Amino acid sequence: MPPTEVPTTLPPMKDLTTENITENVHLVNSQCPSPRLRYLLHRIVTHLHEFCLETRLSTDEWMTAIEFLTKTGQISDDLRHEFILLSDTLGVSSLVDSINHPRQPPATEGTVLGPFHTHDAVDMEHGSVLHSDPEATPLFVLANIKDTDGNPISNVKVDVWEGDSHGFYDVQNPNRDGPDGRAVLRSDENGEFYFQAIVPVPYPIPMDGPVGKMLTALGRHPNRPGHVHFMLDREGYDLLITALYPRGDPYETSDPVFGVKESLVVDLSEVTDESMAAKYGVKIGTKLLKHEFVLLTEKQARELRRKNAVEAMERQGRRVNFVDDLPVPKDD
Repeated sequence: MPPTEVPTTLPPMKDLTTENITENVHLVNSQCPSPRLRYLLHRIVTHLHEFCLETRLSTDEWMTAIEFLTKTGQISDDLRHEFILLSDTLGVSSLVDSINHPRQPPATEGTVLGPFHTHDAVDMEHGSVLHSDPEATPLFVLANIKDTDGNPISNVKVDVWEGDSHGFYDVQNPNRDGPDGRAVLRSDENGEFYFQAIVPVPYPIPMDGPVGKMLTALGRHPNRPGHVHFMLDREGYDLLITALYPRGDPYETSDPVFGVKESLVVDLSEVTDESMAAKYGVKIGTKLLKHEFVLLTEKQARELRRKNAVEAMERQGRRVNFVDDLPVPKDD
């Protein structure tokens, strides 16, 4: 490939030092035609350079970081998302979700997607059994979906997944020949959906990769509290990625991926009503999880997201423009 045209609008970049390299990188990146990308790179470079200067980062430490990220990519594939796990364990996933999918009562709070979601879950009928796990404690999940005015929302795509009774997801099984412990359902005209799962148990996040080594070096435990994942999606409503955590789990207050919120901690009961058991085809005494999910419309979420962005920029002493619905400082 022939060299591109020599830039003529930039000053010579020679004799760069710790005092002037940051401003020169900004100068080069300022040619970017996208206001949002230009803003993102300006802030990334600023924070990275400030980090290096503040910590007096050594060459060995920087090479360790590069090798760590390289290995994180090398161990990742379609079923193992080590970079998502890294994002989760650094609290970034939870932070980004809170920024992009803000919630206010009565809307259901979101949480992290986690590294074990797949796109091969099959469509199932209401009442279907998710697991082929004879050692598990059965759990009947009965839920409904409403808008913030209390109206039921029908035809919501409900993607659900969870681990087995030993705390492992199907993708961690080297002999996996298809999805297990996961399904896709649709809410009915009353906003209701239901299925048979298992009582979730705590489990360690994968420790055999770079993220596990990082947690060990930091003296952190890897154990997530038991939970069932839900992804609720329908046109016109803000996507909800969340999970429900049975109360009393020993790791409820020390989740290594920072996903637990008090509103998502639920109490399990039992199926005791014979009419319920007959209606839904479950046995008396089965553990029961009942829950109501409340979705924001896309318009409600967009307005709340913009409001939060304006307030955040104002706290930085900046006014804000929006480009493709994303904030950019007016002084950028």
